[in-house]
Amino acid sequence: MADIFPWLEFLALMTAFGLSAVVPGADFAMVLRQSILHGRKTAVFTSAGVATAILVHGTYTLLGIGLVISKSLFLFSIIKIIGVVYLLWMGISVFRAPAPVKPDFKMEKVKVEPSVINAFVLGFLTNLLNPKAVLFFLALFSSLVSAETALAYKSFYVVMMSVLLFIWFVLVSIFFTTPSVRGLFYRIGKWFNRVTGATLVMLAIGVAASSRG
Repeated sequence: MADIFPWLEFLALMTAFGLSAVVPGADFAMVLRQSILHGRKTAVFTSAGVATAILVHGTYTLLGIGLVISKSLFLFSIIKIIGVVYLLWMGISVFRAPAPVKPDFKMEKVKVEPSVINAFVLGFLTNLLNPKAVLFFLALFSSLVSAETALAYKSFYVVMMSVLLFIWFVLVSIFFTTPSVRGLFYRIGKWFNRVTGATLVMLAIGVAASSRG
């Protein structure tokens, strides 16, 4: 007899993940900044990087590596240090960056766009190097997903979580690249960089102060 897809489990997992996804964090701050500074295309590729990192988190969780990391003080500390340093570096860089300048659309054709690969990698690393993601995925799967659920179904869950996150950040990208909203951030000028940079630094401090449990 074929296994019946566990719809209730799937919906509970997606709901919990979806609610956590919309809470502003490092990913949101990065996509927001990319939207304002570089436009929709760059922001969408940054969103794709964030969503792809979810596949990595989900994979090591399903393989049991997430549990190993969460139980090892040394491994978790290494990941935490890397994540904190990355967020601090990004936060300070953004804080010290020049104020966003409204694009000169007359020069749009000769303007060199940021590399989509760089945008993708930026989003990927922002999510991947967040040590809280290790514990988040472990907690989410251990509390909402049965150990009896087939690996194929669990893998499908991870893919759909990635898709859901990508859709959310694409919507964020579209909203913040509309002319009226983007124009507001240009008027804020340097304060936009200061608030974004300070947010990333505060997130780094929060990660540094967090524990495994």
